[in-house]
Amino acid sequence: MVQKFIITGGAGFIGSALVRQFIAETDVSILNIDKLTYCGNIESLTEAVMRSPRHQFRKLSICDRSELRRAFEEFRPDAVMHLAAESHVDRSIDGPAPFIETNVIGTYEVLEAARAYWQGLAAEAKQGFRFHHISTDEVFGALGPTASFREDSAYQPNSPYSATKAAADHLVRAWHKTYGLPVLVTNCSNNYGPYQYPEKLIPLTILKGIAGQPMPVYGDGLHIRDWLYVDDHCRALRTVLARGIPGETYNVGGRCERTNIDIVRTICALLDEMRPLERGKRYGDLIAFVPDRPGHDRRYAIDAGKIERELSWRPAETFESGMRKTVRWYLDNRDWCELVKRRYQGERLGLGT
Repeated sequence: MVQKFIITGGAGFIGSALVRQFIAETDVSILNIDKLTYCGNIESLTEAVMRSPRHQFRKLSICDRSELRRAFEEFRPDAVMHLAAESHVDRSIDGPAPFIETNVIGTYEVLEAARAYWQGLAAEAKQGFRFHHISTDEVFGALGPTASFREDSAYQPNSPYSATKAAADHLVRAWHKTYGLPVLVTNCSNNYGPYQYPEKLIPLTILKGIAGQPMPVYGDGLHIRDWLYVDDHCRALRTVLARGIPGETYNVGGRCERTNIDIVRTICALLDEMRPLERGKRYGDLIAFVPDRPGHDRRYAIDAGKIERELSWRPAETFESGMRKTVRWYLDNRDWCELVKRRYQGERLGLGT
């Protein structure tokens, strides 16, 4: 029997990668729910996905209670993978209201729609149902120079974005403890790869470089993140959904810590190789240090030992192979980039003014 999954936020960066992977590599049927905000793009789903009889798309806000519940009753899913979220820290600093609405209220509505549907299932289907909530390592706050986030690390969110994701995580856990809803939670490190909206560091840097514009680096550039190629993350999500234990949390990371300035210099070196400038000029000359983001966490790092030990997942891409694929994709897919740039011109966000 073919499994049926609802994926919320399936036209976003990680969500669209997950949908593409399911359609290409499995026989799962997908109901893809996305509001198509500024960073949700139908074009990220590819023609193969949109033509597949196993993929349905509904333009729908997760805060629309009646339409959300109708989607559950009509599609009859075996699982929900909840990725719909406002996700950019800088935008949350400039305007936190949409983050509270989508990440907190929206998660509540998805939980309630799932709970109402799940409670009406027959015993066997009810036992097999899963609600998988996809979250971030930013809920844990900042780290010192050596430690790593574990599943039992204390929550200390420092931005409006991370605070709303922390609230969503707590709601999901409460719906498991209070109502018995079989939930799974994953907290991932920074993702990168194709189709990422260019407000984020890696695509922004690539597109600024291609355009010959200054490549902004916040503060001293020594903020550290753990980087994970998006397709590796999607395989981790599929692994957790298939084999994770309800009520458990799994951290997903690439064991790939890099400073922001190292990321930018890596991009510059790849661009020098793949799209060289005129003689005597190099992309590194475009690097421009700019005022730091308010409340910018200094370091994140994920301890992915639990998912590695218990579920035998590990990333397939190295930082070097993943970055090479990413830069190549942006160079080869300028039409997608130009479409997205109609909505975002690369302007500075998150100054909190």
